[in-house]
Amino acid sequence: MLLYFKRSSESVSQEERSTGDLNLKDSIGPYRKGRELMKWGGTSLRTDRPNQFYPLQAPDGTQALPYRNDAKEGHWRWGKENPEILKAMMGQDIFHWEKRPFDEGMSINGQTERWVPYEKIRDIKKSVGWSTWLDKYGTNADATRELKDLFGFKPFDTPKPTSLLNWIISLHGDDDCLILDYFAGSASMAHATIKANAEDQGKRRFIMIQYPEECPDDSPAFKAGYRTIADIGKDRIRRAGTKIKEELGSNAVDLDIGFRVLKVTSSNMKDVYYSPDQVSQGTLLEYVSNIKEDRTPEDLLFQILLDWGVDLSFKISRESIQNKETFILEDNALAACFESGVDEEFVKELAKRKPLRAVFRDAGFASDDVRINVQQIFKLLSPETEIKTI
Repeated sequence: MLLYFKRSSESVSQEERSTGDLNLKDSIGPYRKGRELMKWGGTSLRTDRPNQFYPLQAPDGTQALPYRNDAKEGHWRWGKENPEILKAMMGQDIFHWEKRPFDEGMSINGQTERWVPYEKIRDIKKSVGWSTWLDKYGTNADATRELKDLFGFKPFDTPKPTSLLNWIISLHGDDDCLILDYFAGSASMAHATIKANAEDQGKRRFIMIQYPEECPDDSPAFKAGYRTIADIGKDRIRRAGTKIKEELGSNAVDLDIGFRVLKVTSSNMKDVYYSPDQVSQGTLLEYVSNIKEDRTPEDLLFQILLDWGVDLSFKISRESIQNKETFILEDNALAACFESGVDEEFVKELAKRKPLRAVFRDAGFASDDVRINVQQIFKLLSPETEIKTI
């Protein structure tokens, strides 16, 4: 297994790294100091994760709070719902504690240092002599149980335990990161990402990539109605998100479990769009529209987002403007209408909204006059808008 992630030098100190021998010992046995529980770098203020600012009992019986080096209120990396935090609050010896000074000249209530907790890292040895961190973070049997809890049966042969994937996610200090899985399978990583966000109120996002490999006709998944492995993954994300929200109850208000499904396909445009000089008089009528007949407005919208480099995760709403369906992206980043009969009244109303970008079908205008006047209308009402026709 190879793990890659980009880590900012500003957000991670050398003390967060955990390598080497088990050079420390407690009542349970040997361990080494792991990552600091304190969140560093971006989104590390209390206001960023208010639910992760809570006290933990330090070794001397005092209450330790997540204060940053600059004495500002920060937050822990884990929420109260994290199993390790729950153990610590019940009095178990979970963390390695050290006293650390604030930056020079900084203090809290006259105190120039504070208690800081770190994870304890232990090696678990099998009875046959093997030593591996995999033992500590879940097994294939755990992964199978998770699938059965969600589906009532095992639709995928080689699932990964979300406990292992959550540990991998925890190696990255940024809880607003983007997680990519090139071989999504049953979407275990997406499930783990939602769980991680539920535990610490993070805003992690995921991209799952899965070839639409067909399920065998005699497989339990096929008999249950799933035709491809990708279908299993999509349904797992839906089921996992719903289950996690139900378990959290009122604490799940801000948990985002939505996702968007995109498929790789050919261009929406006919060949004439890319090579108009190759059209002959005999085939001219075939190209009254330069868009393939089987493509939907959503297909066209996402091609535009790709062409313009717009974030595909932006929230998209549908609005009726002059009785024409119009797509509006969040923050007014883009407005698009692919319907026919677009007239000047529609263009004026759209221009008054001052979108950053506006998109129309070339064959969608009510007349040539409207097509010509679009630029002038936007120049008058919204000069900053970039206009595109397809």
